[in-house]
Amino acid sequence: MDYLASLNEPQYEGVVNTEGPAMIIAGAGSGKTRVLTYRIAYLIKEKGVDPFSILALTFTNKAAKEMRERIATVVGSNARNLWMGTFHSVFARILRAEADRLGYPSNFTIYDADDSKSLIKTIVKEFGLDDKVYKPNVVFSRISSAKNRLVSWQEYVNNPIYAADDETAQKPEMGRIYKTYAQRCFKANAMDFDDLLFQTNVLFRDHVDILNKYQHRFKYVLVDEFQDTNVSQYLITKKLSAVSQNIAVVGDDAQSIYAFRGANIENILNFEKDFPDLKVIKLEQNYRSTQNIVNAANSVIARNKGQIKKKVWTTNNDGNRIDLIKSISDNEEGRFVASAIFEQKSQNNYKNEDFAILYRTNSQSRAIEESLRKSGIHYKIYGGLSFYQRKEIKDLMAYLRFAMNTADEQSFRRIINLPKRGIGPTSVEKIVVAAFEHDIPLWEVLNNVNAFLPGRAANAVNDFVTLIKSFQIYVQSKDAYETASHIAKNSGLLKELYDDKTVEGLNRYENVQELLNAIKEFVETPEVEDKSLGAFLQDVALLTDQDNEDPDNKDFVSLMTIHSSKGLEFKNVFIVGLEEDLFPSQMMMSSRDDLEEERRLFYVAITRAKENLYFSYALSRYRYGRLINCEPSRFIEEVDPSFIFVNTRYGSREPKLGRNDGPPGFNANFARNLMANKKSAPKKPLQYHKPSADFRPSDTSGLQEGMKVEHPKFGFGKVSKMDTSGANKKAKVIFEDFGEKTLLLTFAKLRIVE
Repeated sequence: MDYLASLNEPQYEGVVNTEGPAMIIAGAGSGKTRVLTYRIAYLIKEKGVDPFSILALTFTNKAAKEMRERIATVVGSNARNLWMGTFHSVFARILRAEADRLGYPSNFTIYDADDSKSLIKTIVKEFGLDDKVYKPNVVFSRISSAKNRLVSWQEYVNNPIYAADDETAQKPEMGRIYKTYAQRCFKANAMDFDDLLFQTNVLFRDHVDILNKYQHRFKYVLVDEFQDTNVSQYLITKKLSAVSQNIAVVGDDAQSIYAFRGANIENILNFEKDFPDLKVIKLEQNYRSTQNIVNAANSVIARNKGQIKKKVWTTNNDGNRIDLIKSISDNEEGRFVASAIFEQKSQNNYKNEDFAILYRTNSQSRAIEESLRKSGIHYKIYGGLSFYQRKEIKDLMAYLRFAMNTADEQSFRRIINLPKRGIGPTSVEKIVVAAFEHDIPLWEVLNNVNAFLPGRAANAVNDFVTLIKSFQIYVQSKDAYETASHIAKNSGLLKELYDDKTVEGLNRYENVQELLNAIKEFVETPEVEDKSLGAFLQDVALLTDQDNEDPDNKDFVSLMTIHSSKGLEFKNVFIVGLEEDLFPSQMMMSSRDDLEEERRLFYVAITRAKENLYFSYALSRYRYGRLINCEPSRFIEEVDPSFIFVNTRYGSREPKLGRNDGPPGFNANFARNLMANKKSAPKKPLQYHKPSADFRPSDTSGLQEGMKVEHPKFGFGKVSKMDTSGANKKAKVIFEDFGEKTLLLTFAKLRIVE
């Protein structure tokens, strides 16, 4: 049991308390992955639990892979037998096994977002609707939201509340589109990503014997990143663990930032209501960040009312204060960031990979990119076009999918005239319409196309059908690589790309070759038991953004939205664009819940940093094609000022922080004190004060200048000034060992000595 020796006490509790419901609240950088993996290893190695009876659910394939590898170091090859993966991959596996109960074939296609939006675009066009009103993104989002709340199309079209909402939004045909979209997916033997959760709920709701089967199969259910689960995901896991009651969820309510994707923070806040015997374990020691960063994050998140109370702490050194930079413009902000990275690399031997630049929206990257390019700093933008979203890749993937599932309308539309074979849009529409009017499968129409199309077009379709039938022979008898290679060559796609001698054409050809390499690697991976084309297509369909990283090229500065940064960590982090209406977003200030989510997002951004953290804001910025004046974000004010250093080195030379151009609570004298303290700070951090035995925070409503107080960290001091203006009452205190501090009395925890 050596693997347990490295755990602290709460981590150890989280590993060995395996029976009954448990909720492990894991603060940022507290080692939650270690606890989750060791808990599974402990079940197998020490408790003798069959790995086949353990279900572990994650949000990325990358996380599942890393966890499985860690578990294997303890239990060996038994780790292969775990039911471990993303929600979507595990439930897709169950759906394939039980598909006939829902009227689907086991080889159903999984539509990605592009496939879904393409189908929606087709439906909108067929209905003769305005595609500027019924934008595919908007319609898809509405349907996705409904499915994640387990609202079927039948319920949607019969519910007057949804109809009224759509009327108000001037989209009265939304219900009809949802109905047609769902029916077309079903007819195409296809499920979209949301269906993998929605249909699993339907399966367990309507087929009690199937639910009972999996309830007894999974004796232990574990959920990672529980704060990110939506209603649909939670109901499935709740049902699966209803018999054994052995459910362990790991997460941090302070990092719940995906409400726009349907994540429901109430799942973690109210988990105890569904499991009254719940054991709550809190992991509060942060191993990642310096004390200044941890304490700054605590001072921010403490303002949220909706949270599970915890106090994250660390034994790491104090570290540097957070650098606060004011820039005149977004372009100057970009130059500051590039200069700071260049200097830090030169002075402290950092690599590019040690830096991350985080922003609220993707559009903010432009000025940053320009400055990095001019400085010769290699960078990578996360959230760009995925490899599997490139046109040439989707073209070949469509051929592979149609060879597997000839009911797949979206794949059919993509490949029927690719390469060109004389089959125009009119002929394609006649084929699709015939399938619907006669209520027969698309493949049946294609096999009898002479009855629907004139001779020339029909001949071209017949040749296409013969080609697909030849591909199906390979699908049934060969592995994924042999099949894909055959299809790539004989479809004509490879030749067309090879014949294009432009730079772009060469890149597209190389991308297709890279796809074939990926399939070959999939087939040659020993852990992969099913080497069929269908298994590969499912593997690709369930990839997430973080699974598309290039492991061989890591030395770049990472540019990404804060949402994309969750789960990552960097030595140096820049949070840029800290301005009102940008961060917090103007779209997230209509309610307290929205603002608290934005604050959690800020908390996530802060806690990505290990050693150095930078806050940056600009006084002007180009947005929506025009220059606008900006005010510093309220979030800057919410950080305890004792953890901030106002830096004038890279940004505006004269930051006169005051009411108009700086965060409330700051002033020029305070800024100068911070800068002086930064230069003269001792190399060895001072030891924090140990509170008196009788220490109890006093009521500070009557605190006055001249009073002597005790702070749990800074020790004894004297109040030099009171600031009672504004909503946040502050006191300046001169401490014996730590000098002058400005404290927010709401959070300061002062004991009045005299």
